[in-house]
Amino acid sequence: MTARRTPGPAARLRAPEATRSNALHPGAWWLWALGLAVAASRTTNPLLLGLVVGVAGYVVAARRTDAPWARSYGAFVKLGLFVVGLRVLFSLLLGSPIPGTHLLFTLPEVPLPDWAQGIRVGGRVTAEQLVFALYDGLKLATLLICVGAANALANPSRLLKSLPGALYEAGVAVVVAMTFAPNLVADVVRLRTARRLRGRPTGGVRALLQIGLPVLEGALERSVAVAASMDARGYGRTAQVPPAVRRTTNVLTLGGLLGVCAGSYGLLAAQGAGYGLPLFVAGLVAAVAGLRLGGRRTVRTRYRPDRWGVRAWLVAGSGMAVAVLVIRTGAAVPEALHPGVVPLEAPGLPVWPAVSVLVGLLPAFVAPVAPVAPGAGGVRDAHEVRDVHEVHDVHDVHDVRKESQRP
Repeated sequence: MTARRTPGPAARLRAPEATRSNALHPGAWWLWALGLAVAASRTTNPLLLGLVVGVAGYVVAARRTDAPWARSYGAFVKLGLFVVGLRVLFSLLLGSPIPGTHLLFTLPEVPLPDWAQGIRVGGRVTAEQLVFALYDGLKLATLLICVGAANALANPSRLLKSLPGALYEAGVAVVVAMTFAPNLVADVVRLRTARRLRGRPTGGVRALLQIGLPVLEGALERSVAVAASMDARGYGRTAQVPPAVRRTTNVLTLGGLLGVCAGSYGLLAAQGAGYGLPLFVAGLVAAVAGLRLGGRRTVRTRYRPDRWGVRAWLVAGSGMAVAVLVIRTGAAVPEALHPGVVPLEAPGLPVWPAVSVLVGLLPAFVAPVAPVAPGAGGVRDAHEVRDVHEVHDVHDVHDVRKESQRP
């Protein structure tokens, strides 16, 4: 008899394989990505922005699955590059308020009427204005890439499932809207394949009309079926709540959301770090209290809700730590976070803000690893694995029933 081997410290610290019991909460990924975005909004240093993009890309490469939403990261990267190019192009054509002494070239200037004073099209193009536009575009592109990282890592259906009861109806509407487009595309592909197999053309106006009518008919039938199933499940039915509770809910929710907006503006602004964080926290607490009270109107249950475990706290906390540390360490060296443009200066990499950004790599080591799909060489999302387990459970129940019915 072989003795059972006890796992060592390295095996215990290694991230486990994701299952339905330890799957990471999708809200943790969004908090992590928002923390990186806040850090990116505090600087125009291209080296720090590139480090933020590198951290986000490494975590996405280490923990994303082969689900359809996981492929959106590349689209956000391309969108960020497009934004950088567009920002530089606008600076070339419309000029910039940044003065410059290093003239690169001069474009033909379009004369404008007197009421358009202060606006010019064409004219002098200096190195200072191009560098300023490049820094500004890189900042916006980094924010988009952080959002793309959250989209690639967080399952949208599980995120909507985790919404509080007060947002249940809006969440169901978003889920129905999200599933409409993929089903429509699948219907179009199926009909085009069927026409191709029958030897009929798939291009042209006539083929488009013959494909479009069955697609619209299928979408109408699907919407009627969804409406019937929602009505059968009691969608839209609310519980009786006293008027005082309803008014308190509205005040807390509206005031909390206004506080969150004002606090977010303070955190993103260069001079608002002092009042931004307290106002954001106060608004967040008020909004959460309002949503908790508003959830009393919705009578519903959750099937296997996602738990916010220790690893979710580590992932979300790493993103928040990046934001706080970059703000704190950047206050000591503000010139390093915003390299000079007039006169032109080569950007340097500040040590402590760079170390603070590297804290965002923690999810690549603590988040559960999605299991590899058998025979496909890919990685499946933990939500898909949960569905597979549930199907196996149902088959096991059917097998037990068959065995019990045998004589």
